[in-house]
Amino acid sequence: MNPLEHFELLLDAEQRATFTSLDSPLAIQAFLDRTPYSTENANRCPRSVLQDGVAHCLDGAVFAAAALRRLGYPPLLLDMFPDPGTDDDHVLAIYTRDRCYGAVAKSNFAGLRAREPIYRNLRELVMSYFEFFFNVHGDKTLRNYTRPINLSSFDHFNWLWEDTGVDQIERRLLSLKRTPLLTSAMVQSLAKMDPLTYQAGMLGVNPEGLYKPH
Repeated sequence: MNPLEHFELLLDAEQRATFTSLDSPLAIQAFLDRTPYSTENANRCPRSVLQDGVAHCLDGAVFAAAALRRLGYPPLLLDMFPDPGTDDDHVLAIYTRDRCYGAVAKSNFAGLRAREPIYRNLRELVMSYFEFFFNVHGDKTLRNYTRPINLSSFDHFNWLWEDTGVDQIERRLLSLKRTPLLTSAMVQSLAKMDPLTYQAGMLGVNPEGLYKPH
């Protein structure tokens, strides 16, 4: 029995119906959008997301990777990072269509969610998040990103149905080499977020889940 089959057997009828109804990246994103944002400092596997009805960034990306895997896509995650102490990182579940990249994501910020599969490479995809990747002070904080990891290599940690498996995924993401996006001169010349874009990006934010910069 493959891991997805085992995972679906562990779900109750309602959870299984919800999961199997997610028949496109758009449907997966819609599920994450209606799932409340978790402010807990704990990771949830896809089974726990369905049971508890909440998810944060990593939970949502892992859930999306599981749902994308069911649709025939490899379960790929990519992590994007700020300078330490300025903001949270942000994890994407990525996929390709016609050799272009798209993403599904759970975020407390409106602008850090899905991307259509129109980006020709990973850098293009990541840079599409730049203007919306900001902290509570209005600083644009995105600085680097990781190569994708394939979650099928974590199947022995039972990440689909055990929270500890997601802990292992997080450790791996944090250990990966990061590719820089900006030069130091670019960073020095960055402007603050303009008020309208800041307000738009904060639409629907759960204040308890906001990162407090050092």
